[in-house]
Amino acid sequence: MRTDVTFDSAGTKIAGHLYTPEDGQAGPRPAIVVGHPASGVKEQAAGLYARRLAERGFITLAFDAAYQGESGGFPRGLEDPAHRVEDNKSAVSFLTTLPEVDPERIGALGICASGGYVVPASATDHRIKAVATVSAADVGRQFREGADGTQNPSVIQAMLDAAAAARTTEARGAGVGTFPIFPNSVEEARAAGGQHGVEGFEYYCTDRAQHPRSAKEFTLSSIDRIAAFDPFRFVSMIAPRPLLMIVGTEAVTRHMSTEALAEAGEPKRLHWIDGATHVGLYDKEEYVGPALAELAGFFTEHLKIQVPTVPAAT
Repeated sequence: MRTDVTFDSAGTKIAGHLYTPEDGQAGPRPAIVVGHPASGVKEQAAGLYARRLAERGFITLAFDAAYQGESGGFPRGLEDPAHRVEDNKSAVSFLTTLPEVDPERIGALGICASGGYVVPASATDHRIKAVATVSAADVGRQFREGADGTQNPSVIQAMLDAAAAARTTEARGAGVGTFPIFPNSVEEARAAGGQHGVEGFEYYCTDRAQHPRSAKEFTLSSIDRIAAFDPFRFVSMIAPRPLLMIVGTEAVTRHMSTEALAEAGEPKRLHWIDGATHVGLYDKEEYVGPALAELAGFFTEHLKIQVPTVPAAT
C-alpha cells in the first residue's frame, strides 16, 4: 500500500511515498529510507526499489529532495548536497514518529547520487542501523573529474566561473540562473558522455522512465555546492554498522564504490551485478531483480525481520 506523506527537512516541506506491506502481520516493523538519483524523483528508481522492498516485508519511504519534485523549496532545481544529507536524516526522523515502525530497526538505501548522500547521513546518524547503495556516485567527484575520471580540469573551472557570475547577477536582482542537465538528443548525449550519457538520456528523457517532475535543469548555484562535496570522506564512521554497496560490472562509476568500500570499516561487502551498467540498475529487471534479492537479504539480516511462528498442531 502506498500513502502520500510529508515531513519537514530544515524548514522545507518534503513530499514522500510511504510503502507498507500488505501481509497482515502486526507489530512495529523495520523500515528503510530510499533516496533517488540526482535529477530523479520518488516515482522513478527510488519508488521502484521502495515498492519492491515493501513487498518483502519492510516499510519503505521514497521521497523527493528539497527544491525538487513535489517537495518545497526555492529556487527550484537546486541540488544542495548538504540539504540532501539532511533530507535523509529528516526522513529517518519522520519514520520514528510512526507507530508501525520500529525506531531501532531503520536502514537507508541510496541510489546513484543518493548513494553518496546516504553515506555522510549514516556516518553521523546512529539511528540508521544498516546502509546500502546501488550504483553509488560521488557527485562532487563526477562534477570535478567526470563520471569516468577523464574530464579535463578546465571544465569544472568554467562551470565554477558560471556559478560565480550567476550568484552576482542574482544578488543584483536578476532571475535564478540555470543550466541543462541533459542534451537535446541521443546523438548529443553520445557525443558528450558516450554510452553512459546515452543511458542517462534514455532513462530521463524518453518513454523508458521519464517523469514530468524529474529535473531537467539545475541552478548554477548548485555547481559550487556540489564541486566541494566529498561524500565518502567519513565512510569509515559507519562501522560497526553494516555497509553493502551494489554495483554493475559495466558501470562507468564502479570505481567510486570500490574505492569507497576500501576506506570503510567492517562489516562491509561489495556485491557485483554481472553485465549491469550504472543506469541499468535503475530499472532493468535482469539487474534490478538480483539487486533486490541482495538488498532484501542484507536488510533482513541486519534489521532482523521477525517471521511469525506457526503454532504447533495439537
